[in-house]
Amino acid sequence: MTGYEMFWPMVAHGFLIFCLYGLLVLRRAAVVRAGKVERSAFQENRAEPEESRVVNKAIANQFERPVLCYAVCVLLFMTEADNIVAVVLAWFFVLARYVQAFMHVTGRLPLRRASFMVGFVSLFLMWLWLVGWMATS
Repeated sequence: MTGYEMFWPMVAHGFLIFCLYGLLVLRRAAVVRAGKVERSAFQENRAEPEESRVVNKAIANQFERPVLCYAVCVLLFMTEADNIVAVVLAWFFVLARYVQAFMHVTGRLPLRRASFMVGFVSLFLMWLWLVGWMATS
């Protein structure tokens, strides 16, 4: 490894979050312009229309399991266990997050369970990799 490969999946996930926030702004502006809701409804999350609520939920999902991914990525880097196996697992996790977010905001959910499982298993394997690395070092 040459250095910071373990952090690129984290950067890619951060980009996903910024894109989701941008989409949320666009969808909220659209529902306000369409007269479906007053702008003030978003201050207290009262009666948010479906168009923007699904994006808001997709953003919230990016701060659940991904926190564990960030932690393990940093720990893998610190313990010098950030080899090709760890980096590939991190990319699988982030790609699964992209698929899940896309399905969430578009309403197309055919692979939702599969993408959840890919992300879950890859994250679990990253933690196992870290434990194994520390146990044998």
